[in-house]
Amino acid sequence: MEKLADIGLIGLAVMGENLVLNMESKGFTVAVFNRTVSKVDDFVNGRGKGKNFIPARSIEELCKSLKRPRKVMMLVKAGQAVDDFIELIIPHLEPGDVIIDGGNTHFPDTIRRTAYVESKGLLYIGTGVSGGEEGALNGPSMMPGGSKPAWELVKPIFQSICAKADNAPCCDWVGENGAGHFVKMVHNGIEYGDMQLICEAYQIMKDLLGMSAAEMHEVFKAWNEGELNSYLVEITRDILAYRNEDGEVVVDKILDTAGQKGTGKWTGVAALDLGVPLTLIGESVFARCLSAQKEERVVASAQLPGPAIKFDGDKAAFINDLKNALYASKIVSYAQGYLLMREAAKEYKWNLNNGGIALMWRGGCIIRSAFLGKIKEAFDSNPDLANLLLDPFFKEKVLAAQASWRKVVSAAIANGIPVPSLSSALTYFDGYRSSRLPANLLQAQRDYFGAHTYERIDKPRGEFFHTNWTGKGGNTSASTYVV
Repeated sequence: MEKLADIGLIGLAVMGENLVLNMESKGFTVAVFNRTVSKVDDFVNGRGKGKNFIPARSIEELCKSLKRPRKVMMLVKAGQAVDDFIELIIPHLEPGDVIIDGGNTHFPDTIRRTAYVESKGLLYIGTGVSGGEEGALNGPSMMPGGSKPAWELVKPIFQSICAKADNAPCCDWVGENGAGHFVKMVHNGIEYGDMQLICEAYQIMKDLLGMSAAEMHEVFKAWNEGELNSYLVEITRDILAYRNEDGEVVVDKILDTAGQKGTGKWTGVAALDLGVPLTLIGESVFARCLSAQKEERVVASAQLPGPAIKFDGDKAAFINDLKNALYASKIVSYAQGYLLMREAAKEYKWNLNNGGIALMWRGGCIIRSAFLGKIKEAFDSNPDLANLLLDPFFKEKVLAAQASWRKVVSAAIANGIPVPSLSSALTYFDGYRSSRLPANLLQAQRDYFGAHTYERIDKPRGEFFHTNWTGKGGNTSASTYVV
């Protein structure tokens, strides 16, 4: 009898190739296909030689080689390519079979595709896969959502291949239709924030404290052995120690223009759509945009001088302040990300398990860090927690770091060192803890020029008022009031 595969995968690029090697190493037989068919032959005769792979040279051949119910996973470029492959796959499947998109897809597309594929009698999963090449091969973090009946069909495979944290799989069902890809998008937004915060700490050490790469390596090494332990701090430690064959520090040779694939932007746009103050992540995206204006910045640097950089304090004490500021800002980044997921769950009627999401991020993914376990504990203790800043553990940590945070941001601003994410995190903290903000004046301005009305502190919420500020206007006011 012809051997059949447990799952099929389309797309043998870096992530796809490593993911199928991971699946095969866990005892699964995998059918593989690539649009450029020669890649299939190269793979089964190369890294996949002698292993349990079934090469397919067409979509039809791939689907025929699968056990029922069939499971076909795509790891292809997000966008039209996913829609194209769905149309190619559907004719070769039957009711109850599963199509899986493991790419970095924008969640509205997954909502649409889930409905479309289900209308054909099939099941659909959109799953975030984080961890890069190493994670795909050795155990990624996976965030699946879509057609709920599909979960039990793929669960044994996904939870076998994913990373483990305290022996628990870093993969669980997230929610309906686009929930999985939404959570992955927020993950990527937090990743943008974490990376920018680390880069700002690096620039402060380099430009304000005059530290060498070797000295900064030692700082990040120490930080990674404490409460800042995380994948991104770990790799920063290693990057700062890396030298080329001539003994030169490689990071110093890299052009300071950052790339991006759009997931950070999607996170910011979703926050604007849902009215969530995702300030830190937004600034992190804009910092990359500013870095891309390299030529303009070089011209401006010659024409727009700032203050002379001067530091005459206790360097060791300031590095400790910087550690505290980074830690507090990271808490704000995760707090804002969880606020965005909370509002999205309301909007799209998803039942997100916030503690479970933290567990999924504890291993295998780019933002894995020591305090994710504390986030899980926070939501386990209070599933209705409004904001991580109000959890006893995180509240204590942020309040303890507050003085250091202010010293660092003040020193950076006084010396003309840009810290958009560290400062926006602190500003968010100050705004969130303010019982009264100047929005009363803003509402007066809106009512003055547009008769948009306002509420009063001495009247019940829900009663709206308009003032004829100039004595020349009428009594007509706008009919909508949006908070």
